[in-house]
Amino acid sequence: MPASTWHIPPLRPLLGGILALAAAMGIGRFAYTPILPTMQEAEGLDAAQAGLLAAANYGGYLVGALLVAVAVPGPARARVLRVSAVAVAVTTAMMAVTNGLVAWSVVRFLSGLASAGVLVLASGLVLDDLRRQGRASRSGWLFSGVGLGIVTSGIVVRATGEILNWRGEWLALALLATVAIYPCWRWLPLAQPENTPPAAFPPAQPNAMPAAFAFLFVAYFLEGIGYIVTGTFLVAIVDRTPGLQGIGADVWIVVGLAVIPSAVLWGTLAVRVGYARTLTYAYLVQAVGIVLPILGGAEAAFASAVFFGGTFAGITVLTLTLAGSLSPGGSARLIGLLTAVFGVGQMIGPVLAGLIASRAQDFTPALAVASAFVFTGGALMAALQRFDSLHRGSQDSSIATGLTPLVDEIPRAPCSSSG
Repeated sequence: MPASTWHIPPLRPLLGGILALAAAMGIGRFAYTPILPTMQEAEGLDAAQAGLLAAANYGGYLVGALLVAVAVPGPARARVLRVSAVAVAVTTAMMAVTNGLVAWSVVRFLSGLASAGVLVLASGLVLDDLRRQGRASRSGWLFSGVGLGIVTSGIVVRATGEILNWRGEWLALALLATVAIYPCWRWLPLAQPENTPPAAFPPAQPNAMPAAFAFLFVAYFLEGIGYIVTGTFLVAIVDRTPGLQGIGADVWIVVGLAVIPSAVLWGTLAVRVGYARTLTYAYLVQAVGIVLPILGGAEAAFASAVFFGGTFAGITVLTLTLAGSLSPGGSARLIGLLTAVFGVGQMIGPVLAGLIASRAQDFTPALAVASAFVFTGGALMAALQRFDSLHRGSQDSSIATGLTPLVDEIPRAPCSSSG
């Protein structure tokens, strides 16, 4: 380890990781959501076209996450991380200076690639560093960066709505992303992790594995389809609801605030009642949150923001931790496959919802379908409870707040929220 890394204050790498995820995920990936309504109004995008743009970004994220996880050698990780961080800011700015659905789709795909590179590599480096410091219990806070970035994008759109057009909003967020990626150079621990024995998971139940894997994969696929409908269209849905015009950005800020503590809170509950049971609760809460905007009214919109923002990051963290317990010797392959399945779901969700909404001229049926997908995933998680080796008392508290056990076996495996 280079000597300079010894002088980095203990929590600065964690803060650097939080800011890197804020730029890559909260801005690079999710800024599209609060800006979408003004883009639609100015450029005439319908719901189906908006869904295709979202799918392009999620497709780029899927490709990027898998490439980084399997094709980036250890010595190249720091360089790829830095290039990806710069690309997040550049592609965010490019949305302001390009025109047309095809060009925007290419830019959003490249943004997805870059966001995945930052998420996967920065997360692995920070989680490795926390483990080496004996601060693994703080690892769940890393994913608060996603919420911080969402809050930032919402505040920028809210504050500049009367001043800037949608192109100006993309440029303002690109500037903030540039500031946030500074820690990729100075604060993140870019040295290779030292060799340490892998953390032990409780023994799985071999005879139950085919059924357990089936439940887990299908549930996570359905989550990918369902959650991203709200993740893409929530602000547009709120802003087009009679009596709620103009509060979409406020609702999006609440989503981000709910994300910030969510991984830690759900992890704490998982220690007490089990991971599969906690995931069941999270899926059901999210299913309710997705469908709430159908009721109309500001109360339903803000409740939806809390239910949605408070669950999607926790679901990802707990799912990948549970996957590691089901296959202690093959976590990397299993999590890579889960990432692929989730990514495909994310690509399907916005396209399907956009087509349904365009045909119905209303998002109500699209939200109902998305909620049904997530509710079904929750039912599958309930069935998975009997295979959960991370039951009460079988793991220490450090597992509750992050992906600590997975870091030892798969330092480059994707561990997103958002996926």
